[in-house]
Amino acid sequence: MGVMRFQVSPPGLLARLPEWDQAYITGADKRVFACRVEAEGDTLTILRQKQDSGKLHICWPVEGYGRPVAFTCSLPEREEPFILPLELARGKIARLRDQLGAWQIAGMVIPRNFHALQKDSQHLLAKAVQRQDQPEECGELAQKSLTLAYQAAELLTAAYTHQRLEIYRRRSTQLPSLLGCHLGQVVPQKKDEEAFLSSFNAAFVPVEWRNIEPEEGEYNWDLLDEQVEWCQANKLFMHAGPLLDLTPQGIPDWLSKWKDDVLNMQSFVSDFVETAIGRYFGKIRYWEVSAFGTTGGALDLSEEQRLTLVARTLEIARQVDDEIQLSIRVEQPWGGYLAGGQHRLSPLQFIDALIRSGVGLSTVNVELGVGYAPRKTGYRDLLEISQLFDLWGGLGIPLQVTLAYPSTSGHDPHSYGEMYAIETDAKHPPSIEQQAEWTRNVVPLLMAKQSVVGIYWTNYDDRKQHRYPFAGMIDAEGTQKPALQVFDHYLNEFWSQSNV
Repeated sequence: MGVMRFQVSPPGLLARLPEWDQAYITGADKRVFACRVEAEGDTLTILRQKQDSGKLHICWPVEGYGRPVAFTCSLPEREEPFILPLELARGKIARLRDQLGAWQIAGMVIPRNFHALQKDSQHLLAKAVQRQDQPEECGELAQKSLTLAYQAAELLTAAYTHQRLEIYRRRSTQLPSLLGCHLGQVVPQKKDEEAFLSSFNAAFVPVEWRNIEPEEGEYNWDLLDEQVEWCQANKLFMHAGPLLDLTPQGIPDWLSKWKDDVLNMQSFVSDFVETAIGRYFGKIRYWEVSAFGTTGGALDLSEEQRLTLVARTLEIARQVDDEIQLSIRVEQPWGGYLAGGQHRLSPLQFIDALIRSGVGLSTVNVELGVGYAPRKTGYRDLLEISQLFDLWGGLGIPLQVTLAYPSTSGHDPHSYGEMYAIETDAKHPPSIEQQAEWTRNVVPLLMAKQSVVGIYWTNYDDRKQHRYPFAGMIDAEGTQKPALQVFDHYLNEFWSQSNV
């Protein structure tokens, strides 16, 4: 059995880290190893079957950034524990240096003050390395180095985003990607409608099987019909789905009696897919056929059964209308769920298997649901998000992105399922200002990615039932949140601004 140990500094910090048990290790191919995490005193121990070298990923406090997922360089196993903050600083600096080189080769202009931050971070790291015999002092210096590295990464990524968007603006007067929002259980009315149409040029219409067919063979299309008509009347680009939601909250209760009869269950799924696509033939051209196939949880399906079922839904959809565009949604795109040992396929492997099967996948919808538990993406800085979409862009097919970020923490009475918003920083808990700031940073970064063709916010209105607590653009009192203005700016102002 492979064992890696890390000494956490300062003393007592490990006991105050709520996510320490979610740490995991990745190999050279970025695959997440199944592992068990143990803590004793100030020592963190990772146990796994393989003894290969790897990178530790852990939610770690960084001043000004909450508890982002930070990670080390590739480390070998050894008897002596690694000093964790030292290795995290080393890992961030190495990642930053690699990205800097790649963007310089591509012709990017580097901000003047970036080099000073990078140099100071490397200098503090060097001092920390020299004091490994004094773990507390070493950890303190490494923590300062890590903070500066995060500041440098933010500055560099912001410069990349700005320069890429300026290139797009010189080449075209059109947005490089759609800006949309999930309608949820509402059809916007009056001032909410005006704000929606001012901020988005696309809408995601939810097709929730659980609500449409609550009893076998009894359909209720009223809300969906009204939403489709509203989108058509307002000339919004329309995307609909998912036809198959493989979370426990996405499947009709009556289907559970067929969970041990996979063939009959597939026939029910196929029937719903055929019925929905046939009903809106010629009206909806872009369908999200399935969601959460990688992690699922519904009907106790195995990973192989989920993959087979998703492939089957794509085949059925294509048979109904061979001209529609089909996508599937992937959550937890970094693949942290593999650490639990119940899965073998990473998100990329899952999608790659579908592409190779020739089922006609048109796009992939990558979901970033940041700040939620128990299924969560985990907070990453802009550099890590940028590199994630560079990696996913290698699939060679267009990407859509679904975003979620809470405006407060806790349970939302209007949300369904087990999801709840968490605090990524006790000193600065989620707020509408933080939600807006995150949106302000992430949306333009995604627009700067050539592979991204659509950006959708996960929920418009907190007053109606939805999946992600407190993520809406409208709060429970009906007040518009500042994050909505970010979409309004890029849809109406940014692209028409002078380039002078």
